[in-house]
Amino acid sequence: MIQKEHSHSDCEHGHGSVWSELLLHTPYAIMSVAFGFVVLSFSSFFFLTDNTAGMQQSCDIIFHSFHFMHIVFAVSGTFVMFLRFSKNILLGLILSVIAPTLFCLLSDVMFPYLAGYIMGIPMDLHICLVSEMHNIIPFTAIGLLHGAALSYRSASHQSSISVSSHAVHIFISSMASMFYLVGHGCMDWFPKMGMIFLLMIIAVVVPCTLSDVVVPMYFSRVGKGKENA
Repeated sequence: MIQKEHSHSDCEHGHGSVWSELLLHTPYAIMSVAFGFVVLSFSSFFFLTDNTAGMQQSCDIIFHSFHFMHIVFAVSGTFVMFLRFSKNILLGLILSVIAPTLFCLLSDVMFPYLAGYIMGIPMDLHICLVSEMHNIIPFTAIGLLHGAALSYRSASHQSSISVSSHAVHIFISSMASMFYLVGHGCMDWFPKMGMIFLLMIIAVVVPCTLSDVVVPMYFSRVGKGKENA
């Protein structure tokens, strides 16, 4: 019975290929990045003002808030997805700590940094994984707890939990990426909205889809292999 439910979920999530997963989750990213532009616009108008230093500091604070929240939902999303297909809790814990941390770094920092470089903008590189581990550890632990709590739901609710968690994950990721881009170099973002919109969608879709869907489903097969050995 459990195997049948998992097989059905595989079809729902485009288990056939990474490409199908990217296509499936692209609409979430487009909506999230579009809403991110709205938030950024209102932020610029109401409290960031024309003070460059104040604008940069405000964006950096907002970036950190969303980045740490991103870690929570990335960790929990990976853990929930993995536990849907495997009972190897130890492997799930290890995977849910390592993979989301790296993908959050890619999505929130490295991709925006590269986007600024592509547009010819001098960017500051700030890696929280190096300088703020004292903050990352608690948020990672909370993510694991959140994922474990969600996984206790009945199997009939697992698909809706995964989809809603992924939607929140993508939204938070888009906010972190955009505020990093603005707060660490691209303060004059409005004239470059078109290119930023495209690059931020890529920055959100690829790491988040890999973190939430592709990686945990792939390693769940490894877990099953160990369980059946």
